[in-house]
Amino acid sequence: MKEMFTQSVFFGAALSLICYEIGRFIKIKTKSSLANPLLVAVLLVAAVLLLFHIDFEDYNRGAEHISFFLTPATISLAVPLYRQLELLKKYPKAIIAGVGAGVMTAMVSIFVLSVAFGLSHEQYVTLLPKSITTAIGMGISEKMGGIVTITAVSICITGILGSIIADTICRILKIKEPIAIGLAIGTSAHAVGTAKALELGDVEGAMSSLSIVIAGIMTVFGVSVFSNFI
Repeated sequence: MKEMFTQSVFFGAALSLICYEIGRFIKIKTKSSLANPLLVAVLLVAAVLLLFHIDFEDYNRGAEHISFFLTPATISLAVPLYRQLELLKKYPKAIIAGVGAGVMTAMVSIFVLSVAFGLSHEQYVTLLPKSITTAIGMGISEKMGGIVTITAVSICITGILGSIIADTICRILKIKEPIAIGLAIGTSAHAVGTAKALELGDVEGAMSSLSIVIAGIMTVFGVSVFSNFI
């Protein structure tokens, strides 16, 4: 039975999508920030592979095709951005400064922690693009000589954690301005965080999707500088 499923080119993709839909169902029913659909999907897929002793290569044969949709999904974030175009024209300096601060904080923190834990150059550049969307971050990591698979994992972890704690952090710090919330979430938690921002409101979602693009561009230039520090 296991061989019949794993030999199918659709097995990995089907398992991933089913687990994600289960995660969405749990999220809708519980309305808990901890019930992040991506986090639930990751845990369920790992559980299935371990329980039925399925090799990762058999799973990835079909699951790898899902990555084809990364770029189109990122581009589609332009839709809510277009709907809030007037806000971009109204607050250009604040938006650039806010995203720039977030990008700088992310790279400085990675540099400090890498020095503190004695990471190698390869490990260091692997983690530098952790706060931008996967489609851009994996390309940067590969070009800089990082470990692309670990970069993808670190990006997912960053996005999931950001999505889970974003609302709580904003409440603790008493941040109520929708533009500020959207920029903060998008800059720190990229596309996964943007899904959370869209739940909070159209303005938050638009600003979050905008920050993904700006943060990606800034990180491309920032990594080229910070990569020389270790």
